[in-house]
Amino acid sequence: MLTVEQVKTLVGEINDPIIHVPLSETGGVIDVSVKEEKEHVSVKVAMAQLGGQTQLDLQMEIVEKLKENGAKTVGIRFEELPEETVSKYRGSKEEEQQTIEQFIAQGNDLEFIAVASGKGGVGKSTVAVNLAVSLAREGKRVGLIDADIYGFSVPDMMGIDEKPGIEGKTVVPVERHGVKVISMAFFVEENAPVIWRGPMLGKMLTNFFTDVKWGDLDYLILDLPPGTGDVALDVHTMLPSSKEIIVTTPHPTAAFVAARAGAMAKHTEHSILGVIENMSYFESKETGNKEYVFGQGGGQKLADELQTDLLGQLPLEQPSWKPVDFAPSIYQPEDKLGEIYQSIARKIIEKTAK
Repeated sequence: MLTVEQVKTLVGEINDPIIHVPLSETGGVIDVSVKEEKEHVSVKVAMAQLGGQTQLDLQMEIVEKLKENGAKTVGIRFEELPEETVSKYRGSKEEEQQTIEQFIAQGNDLEFIAVASGKGGVGKSTVAVNLAVSLAREGKRVGLIDADIYGFSVPDMMGIDEKPGIEGKTVVPVERHGVKVISMAFFVEENAPVIWRGPMLGKMLTNFFTDVKWGDLDYLILDLPPGTGDVALDVHTMLPSSKEIIVTTPHPTAAFVAARAGAMAKHTEHSILGVIENMSYFESKETGNKEYVFGQGGGQKLADELQTDLLGQLPLEQPSWKPVDFAPSIYQPEDKLGEIYQSIARKIIEKTAK
């Protein structure tokens, strides 16, 4: 049966999956106990960042290694390494920000566009996805970050069923419909909830900017979480040069709440490209009559309040799906909404032309 010292040595040889340093070096093997009569080993481990697939992978690696060396059963408890230990190997917040600034400086023509909303359920992610695809159809090089960490949905919307590639320590984004995509969905178990704290989410966003092989881009679209919480604030802090599109419905309450997201953009000195009004009306295919299901005027009122343009009004309409290239939320160029999105994309290109 394994001794305590043997367990410490075996577990200590394993790398922390976040900072790629052996657990023995980080002080990550906190406590070990061995029950010889039951051939059971208990280990308490500290790692740089809890949660997600990385913690599950580390857990499996520890269990397999100890069982291979004589343990019958293994129990593991996790805690997070102190911030000063993580910073020692990974760099400080200031260094992280410098890394992001270097990433921004690599492409002087790269435009960051954050798609935001005041509340959920207004179709913000649908708008972000279709704007990214429409810009790509205009011949632009486009990346898309699903920064809605808690409510990630972009891969499903785009019909993506593959994972990113790995080149050394760099992640290669999945490319679909001409858009390079990265999402939290790629790094957690299928449909598992994300229960991380604010600072940990900020680190994940930093990785999305600095550890992904984006290549040369004209636009990097960010699908922000609804509201004005930690993640949205982190993005505004990280990207001082970002532009923003606010999504609302025509309903007065939705527009009122969306104004907060616009106010946050202005408060952090971001510029607002415009407002997009989603679910503007329903048009009957039989009669051509328009029904304003959620009221009228919310988008224009919000644009006036934020002193910006109403970029477009999107009616309620289901995409026409292509079985060969299935993506449940992407509108085709010949769809009515596809044409509207293409028009909005051309307006964005005109507004961001240098």
